[in-house]
Amino acid sequence: MAYRLRIAGAVSVLVLVAATAFAAWYSSDQAVQVVHYGAGEVSVLAVGNGTVTLTETAATGRPGVYWLEWTGSHTMLGDIVSRAPGRVTRRQVGGTTPSVGNSGYFGNAPPGDPKVAWGVDYSEIMVMTELGPAPAWYVPGDSDTWVIAVHGRNGRRKAELKPLPVVHRLGLPFLVISYRNDEGAPASPDGLLHLGDSEWRDLESAVRTAQRMGARRIVLYGTSMGGQLVGQFLDRSPLATAVHSVIMDSPVTEMVRAGRQGAAVHHMPSFMAWLADRVTGWRTGVDLERLDLLARPPKVRPPMLLIHTRDDEEMPVQAARDLAAAGRWPIQYEEFARGGHTEAWNGDRARYDRLVHAFLAKAA
Repeated sequence: MAYRLRIAGAVSVLVLVAATAFAAWYSSDQAVQVVHYGAGEVSVLAVGNGTVTLTETAATGRPGVYWLEWTGSHTMLGDIVSRAPGRVTRRQVGGTTPSVGNSGYFGNAPPGDPKVAWGVDYSEIMVMTELGPAPAWYVPGDSDTWVIAVHGRNGRRKAELKPLPVVHRLGLPFLVISYRNDEGAPASPDGLLHLGDSEWRDLESAVRTAQRMGARRIVLYGTSMGGQLVGQFLDRSPLATAVHSVIMDSPVTEMVRAGRQGAAVHHMPSFMAWLADRVTGWRTGVDLERLDLLARPPKVRPPMLLIHTRDDEEMPVQAARDLAAAGRWPIQYEEFARGGHTEAWNGDRARYDRLVHAFLAKAA
């Protein structure tokens, strides 16, 4: 009997260790695995009287401005008009009216490219990075102050198109970059994300490209992990002194803190975040504690417009509050009541555009 109990105990320990290791590896994958997204699964249930009714999800139930994309087309949807069990009816504010039965992707980013999203002409250029050419969208302007936009982890360039109408009205050239592991860009040597620790060098290549094309001053616009890229560039690049100012929207300013938030969201014990960080470091060689803009602010700290939503589920709003309150960086902090991660524009476009316009006007 005692022997059986020892065997059962040993098996239980092995199962627990295996489960813990799997959970840590899975959590690490969420941070560093490359993902290229496809179509979504939101269905159109009804249309009429300037409204579109969709299947209810956590995303479709949020107030604000969003897009529904399906094969070859898209529509822009405004605030919610009504709700019913399993259904959300939103006002249609632009784009093509979908057909009942259409299935598409509901998201917070403008569709397509600058021309599709906003009717703004652009060209696609190649930025020569240390790993090879990476595509970028270039919208010309009549100023030598350029805005360079950097998307987040596993994001797409279109996510950075929200401020384009404001930037374009001010006459500033706009460069939306891609970086290693993006679709169409070179893969990293190990095929994994490095959370800004190496990706910042592709931003450096983009700044160098802009300078060759006539840029004298740079404004960096980074969302989500793009904010971490911006921070690492400002800390580690000799070109950082060319940056006039920075806009960060929901930046992942502290990687360790972001991991703890992810564990909490997925109802994992706090020690799993610590273990996942160790696995991530082992897989990538990245010191996550270095990727902390609060504890280790960059060497170059130009004026920043810092935007964050109160209900951000990926990077807690307290991280932005702490960065602004630390006093180590000239920061204008603006908190938004509506929207999830990188959704301040969606929750209150008018206020967002006013803030960005006023901030960029100082550099124009």
